[in-house]
Amino acid sequence: MLGKLVGTLFIVSAPSGTGKTSLVNALVRDTNHLKLSISSTTRTERPREIDGYHYYFIEDAKFQQKITAGDFLEYAKVFGNYYGTSQESVDKMLHEGHDVVLEIDWQGAQQIKKRRPDAISIFILPPSINALKERLENRGQDSKEIIDIRMKKSMNEISHYHEADYLVINDDFEDALKGLKTIIRAHRLKTAKQAVINAHIIKKLLR
Repeated sequence: MLGKLVGTLFIVSAPSGTGKTSLVNALVRDTNHLKLSISSTTRTERPREIDGYHYYFIEDAKFQQKITAGDFLEYAKVFGNYYGTSQESVDKMLHEGHDVVLEIDWQGAQQIKKRRPDAISIFILPPSINALKERLENRGQDSKEIIDIRMKKSMNEISHYHEADYLVINDDFEDALKGLKTIIRAHRLKTAKQAVINAHIIKKLLR
């Protein structure tokens, strides 16, 4: 168990339609002591979405108040709607000893890396542009016009892949998920973390 050890903040970014939400949900489900940070947004709740589970859906005025109060670790305006990460919520989970994963766009990732340079950033790419467009169309959530806008935006997002610490290609879901799990596992095996987690073992070995 991690006990009182302060956790690590992981950032997962990807163009819309890359499959990052499904990957992150599976990663959190399968990984002990890994919590998903729930973002706040001003966009309209979609069918089957649950307030407080998928997002915290709030009014624009309330979001602006939170910006002014400095409540957000990061925030950005995407397709006319605001998205933000609660600093208090993330820090609470980290200090409880959990690792925390944020599913955000590259703008949010840039903001967090400036404020928390020790955060670990991961970028997910599709195997091809055609695959990305096909995934967006198969979701059945957006009109053709919106999909075209998302595709144009995706090209800009993809150009920021090199800013991340790790890169995962989501061609095969299970392979991509294994890649994410490997990143988490490898970071947890760093000497500095293991020295704290297994301090009692190391102490006995050094006697």
